[in-house]
Amino acid sequence: MRIANTATGKLHNFETRHLTLVLLVIVGAALLQPTNASAQTSMSSRADGANSEIVIGFVGGFVHKNDSRHSEVQLGQRLQSTYGRRVHVDVLENRQVGEAQKEVRRWVDQDSDGDLSAPEKQRAHIILFGHSWGAAAAVSLARELQRDGIPVLLTVQVDTVSKSRQENLVIPENVNEAVNFYQTGGLLHGRSQISAASPRTRILGNFRFHYENEPPECHAYPWYDRVFFKGHTAIECDPRVWSQVEDLIRTRLSSDMVISQVQPGQRQEN
Repeated sequence: MRIANTATGKLHNFETRHLTLVLLVIVGAALLQPTNASAQTSMSSRADGANSEIVIGFVGGFVHKNDSRHSEVQLGQRLQSTYGRRVHVDVLENRQVGEAQKEVRRWVDQDSDGDLSAPEKQRAHIILFGHSWGAAAAVSLARELQRDGIPVLLTVQVDTVSKSRQENLVIPENVNEAVNFYQTGGLLHGRSQISAASPRTRILGNFRFHYENEPPECHAYPWYDRVFFKGHTAIECDPRVWSQVEDLIRTRLSSDMVISQVQPGQRQEN
């Protein structure tokens, strides 16, 4: 009798463990199913015509891309916080134009087949901005994207300084809109005039800022920048400038192709 009971108990334990395993498999499959469905829905919506919203900024000089003292980095962080995964946001160093181009191509390639189709390119809503060498890098990236046949919604240049062999005064024809903010004080200052290679590109303006005193926000910047490059640093940390840059970007992200007037409260140079 004991032997029978022991055998029965072992059989019961085996059946219990087997049933538990089956239940775990069923529950696991049920839990995974919504995730897979969600991923499939997301991929389907992208392939069915969702726009690729992309914002890339470039820092100037030898600034590190994660140096949050700088306005370019702060703007990228605010945009990422607001839009999350709905918008691809990245801030890079000005020497990383090639890396930025690869990022854009990867994001525009919505079906991840390694080939950029005409519809994928046309669904790309790309905004580029930068300060100093970073502003020149933004135009350089736009020119590289032109070679790829990818349109650019907007370029924003803040006190552009060129590296050797960089052409940033003429905006390439794949850019829909462009705007230039600059100042002329000190040893280092930006380009005062940009123009378009094509009449299809709208130049929103060349807006000049003048600084008798640096904005209080500049106190967080390195002392040597504030001493040797006063005006150039002042425009980078001026919240008036960057609030306008941010408004331009947000307007075009929140409503496709909306045209708005830039009102910097400063004199426009034509």
